[in-house]
Amino acid sequence: MLKYKILAVIIIVVYFFQTFFISFGGIGADSLSYFGIAADLPHPETNLFPLGYPILLKMVYFLSQDYFWASKILNVLFPVIILSFSYCKKFYFRETVLLLAGKTFYFAFFGAMSEGPFIFFMYFLLYFLHQIFSENKNLYMNAVGASVMMICMFFSRYSGIYIYVAVALFAFLFFFKLKEKRYSKALLLFLVISGLGIGGYLLFNYLHFGSFTGEGLRGKAGDHSFIQLIRNLFGLVNAVDPFIAIKPISSSFGSMVFQAAVFIIDLFIFRYLLQYYKKAKDTSLYYFHILLWIIAIFYGVALLISGWFQQIEEMGVRLMAASNFCLFLSFLILYFQKNVSDKLIWRVSCFFFVFLVLYGLKDPGNYLENKDKIEPQMSKFNNKKYLYNNEKNLVTVTTYYFPLINKSFKYNHTNNQKGKLKESIAGTLNPKIKWIKEDTVRDKSKVLYTSQLKLN
Repeated sequence: MLKYKILAVIIIVVYFFQTFFISFGGIGADSLSYFGIAADLPHPETNLFPLGYPILLKMVYFLSQDYFWASKILNVLFPVIILSFSYCKKFYFRETVLLLAGKTFYFAFFGAMSEGPFIFFMYFLLYFLHQIFSENKNLYMNAVGASVMMICMFFSRYSGIYIYVAVALFAFLFFFKLKEKRYSKALLLFLVISGLGIGGYLLFNYLHFGSFTGEGLRGKAGDHSFIQLIRNLFGLVNAVDPFIAIKPISSSFGSMVFQAAVFIIDLFIFRYLLQYYKKAKDTSLYYFHILLWIIAIFYGVALLISGWFQQIEEMGVRLMAASNFCLFLSFLILYFQKNVSDKLIWRVSCFFFVFLVLYGLKDPGNYLENKDKIEPQMSKFNNKKYLYNNEKNLVTVTTYYFPLINKSFKYNHTNNQKGKLKESIAGTLNPKIKWIKEDTVRDKSKVLYTSQLKLN
């Protein structure tokens, strides 16, 4: 158990410090939107994203007076609370540590994004649902606890509705097979309370903003080409992979061959996971494992279909986080139940955690230094209302050289472009200045252009 404690500490340290050593600091376009909503509280101007994460940011901002540091504090608090809870409650501590060493938790707590609180609340949702199937007491209290977590998940990401529907589907499909009536009653209580909370928030959105989930703000769905469909299918299947998360933006022949190779690996991993899932029939938590797989499959397919009708990013680690979490948790629980030795899973997890860390540093930089350069300049632009990156034509290309094969290749990192860096830092320092995709504002005096900021 000592090695898991040591790994847990290492994970927390890495989560906190790693983004200091990359150019963009884990701040993306969505981060600026969350910061902007938080800065507008208690009078939000948009429901494009739910208010859960912005509210948490605002609460921590009162202590830090900086939204970057507010996001960093939250990204450390979430895993610390999860690990402390797991250890004190003796709730699959080894499994929890390995979950945090995998790609989903690493990604969720890497940058300023709503996946952090979403996965955090989902951990406790699964805890309470687990208790419903494993304990003979406090069933209704666990149902209430699960309901609160479900509502918090929806407050963090609208896609939480798919988790709710998946649990409802599970309850419907297995209603007649759950011989113990108390399970059915507990699940019904969960669905009623969660449904009221989710419905209440949707009603608030409609009355306050005129739409349920900001559906009119996302625009129409984008690319429906065959290549994009294949990329999305690759991303969907990659949800079974606990560790490999590489997905090049390019759709070139070489990129697609690489993604096809990862897809084949994922199929073998799926077969491996399925073998363990079949072993769940011999355990007392058989229904819990069924629930995890139903959530994983339904959530992934629902997002794939959603992407066909509305403008969301393609299937990848971010969108498949909940599915990967469920499948990996199911596997780890069964693995430790069925295997005497943990050497294989321990070594594989440690290797890929190191790989994730090194891969995360593929675009090294000094975010805090960049931030210090931009911060003194922002006082001159307090009158600006909009932020626009007008340096998209200035492209910075990173060259990677592999001495063993004497080959090199160049890659254009989106977040490492000067205009993008300036945009993310300026939007973080003053979220009241709203970033815009297109320079369509008529009064140009209200726009802060990234070319007006000096980074060198």
